[in-house]
Amino acid sequence: MDAQQKLKTLLDQLNTVIVGKPAQVSDCVACLLAGGHLLIEDVPGVGKTTLAHALSRSFGLHFSRVQFTADLMPSDLSGVSVYERGKEAFVFHPGPIFAQVLLADEINRASPKTQSALLEAMEERQVTVEGETRALPVPFFVIATQNPHDQLGTFALPESQLDRFLMRISLGYPDRAAERELLLGADRRGMVDAMRGTLTPVELQLLQQKVLQVHVAAPLLNYVQDLVAATRSGRWFLQGLSPRAGIAVVRAAKAQALLSGRDYVAPDDVQAILPQTVAHRMIPTGDAGRGPIEQVLAMLEAVPLP
Repeated sequence: MDAQQKLKTLLDQLNTVIVGKPAQVSDCVACLLAGGHLLIEDVPGVGKTTLAHALSRSFGLHFSRVQFTADLMPSDLSGVSVYERGKEAFVFHPGPIFAQVLLADEINRASPKTQSALLEAMEERQVTVEGETRALPVPFFVIATQNPHDQLGTFALPESQLDRFLMRISLGYPDRAAERELLLGADRRGMVDAMRGTLTPVELQLLQQKVLQVHVAAPLLNYVQDLVAATRSGRWFLQGLSPRAGIAVVRAAKAQALLSGRDYVAPDDVQAILPQTVAHRMIPTGDAGRGPIEQVLAMLEAVPLP
């Protein structure tokens, strides 16, 4: 089975668990193929945690889950050194962050201090505990879920941490047909537990290498730069995209192209991933009257294609 067939099998498997959301499932797979971290934001009960579990299983990766709460401490993530009398020494006990996939459930229920403990891990793929730097497994992904900010007991993620997520997606409520299937179907958690890995970690790393090799033509890069410049014009957003965000757009578009079976990036790939890749990094201008995603879509309409 070649890489394209394996990706199709992986998407089909995920879509049997998360019904009626093929676009969002595809975005999640593209995010992980691009080596990025994923933020899933929505109201409770629409399948955020189930999707995160299913992604981990499908990619054949070892994962751990942390339920973020107001009293969660940074050491609860990274681990602690405990004195063992038999060895007459302190022995480090690694925390749940030492996994290939960390599911940070309801990340915005934890305090800002604990949220910031993830920053080094997400950006550097390492953590510093008691003065010693320890490398995290390869690959390392954070799949975080969060509830809307207007819900009780939530702390908004700071801009610096939002910028570490390659994509933010929202599942939304299922349509009537998908909800009927959920009402009549098997328990979703049971389906996830029964899933087998479609890819091995080695195959995933090979696919990530293929993403890097996807060709980006000069006119396409001009288009991305035009979009980035539009975000900085002051017409659409209070603050424009950083160079790091521009790199993220290109990387996500490459992954989208690979999922589409192409070895080059087309404008459609950029347009398909742009709202999910940049909307969480920017604040619309005060007179816009639109949310970040709607503002990105309006900007896409205004910037000419190459």
